[in-house]
Amino acid sequence: MNGDITDVAGIRVGHAQNTSALTGVTVVLCEQGAVAGCDVRGSAPGTRETDLLRPGNLVREIHAVVLTGGSAYGLDACCGVMRYLESRKVGYDMGTVRVPIVSGAVIFDLGCGDPRVRPDAEMGFQACAGAGTGPIAQGNAGAGTGATVGKMFGMEWAMKGGTGSASTVLGNGVTVGAIVVVNSFGDVMDPNSGNVLAGARNPVTGGIAGTTRLMLHGFGAGDLTGGCSTTIGVVATDASLTKEEVNKVSQMAHDGFARSINPVHTMYDGDTIFCLSLGRKSADVNTIGVAAAELMARAIVQAVLKAETTGRILSAQDMTAR
Repeated sequence: MNGDITDVAGIRVGHAQNTSALTGVTVVLCEQGAVAGCDVRGSAPGTRETDLLRPGNLVREIHAVVLTGGSAYGLDACCGVMRYLESRKVGYDMGTVRVPIVSGAVIFDLGCGDPRVRPDAEMGFQACAGAGTGPIAQGNAGAGTGATVGKMFGMEWAMKGGTGSASTVLGNGVTVGAIVVVNSFGDVMDPNSGNVLAGARNPVTGGIAGTTRLMLHGFGAGDLTGGCSTTIGVVATDASLTKEEVNKVSQMAHDGFARSINPVHTMYDGDTIFCLSLGRKSADVNTIGVAAAELMARAIVQAVLKAETTGRILSAQDMTAR
């Protein structure tokens, strides 16, 4: 077991990044097809192929989820993923052609590195070419390369976010995994202790400011300088779920965001979670949803604990060492 989303049979994950420009792509491949759902809770989303994941629409299975930096520009990476899947004859059978079904979501990382450089189709293709069954790189990897958290006082006082993943095997033998790219407006917290691990720093003291506390004490939305943020992720399982059920699991997984990010789902965030069902094992959807929320919370913590300081953006590791 790798302890990450690749523990789910049929999942491969690949990263590609530009470490100078501080942006990148993470691709979750499910080439044999996965029943998929999606739930968007943030108010500044950038997504692709999410409408078709709703119950009642024709397509039941997808072949990849792309998590990418670059804001809306980064959706270009999905075209490279389509090209890769087409080269492997993977896609929805339309008779004369197979069309790969690729969903995706973006984070806004243009304020961290070089805003003129964004993930493109070639980067998406390279992420697929390097995809494997784990263990996957976490922290400053893939779409988490330019991720930051705690935007209360702008980028100068934000801290490093990143990519995180976790998995578990339930008592009935069903495997559930999650991967997340943490780029939140809010602070990241340890859900067990309530301590802030990474977040907005106080411009005077350099310590953790406490975003929620400041907002509740009168630091209003009109004063915020955080711009666009967003946390995006994928839950996968080898349980057999219907299209309705994967959408429910996507919804329940957002509880993991709420346990580890505070505040979350703001007007500045485009928080989005996908769910993939790849197996034939029988399982209760409620149990899968509970596991998804727990794993998302764990993966968010992993993302900031494994992240490293990048330029002026301090990591949780270095903040603790001070």
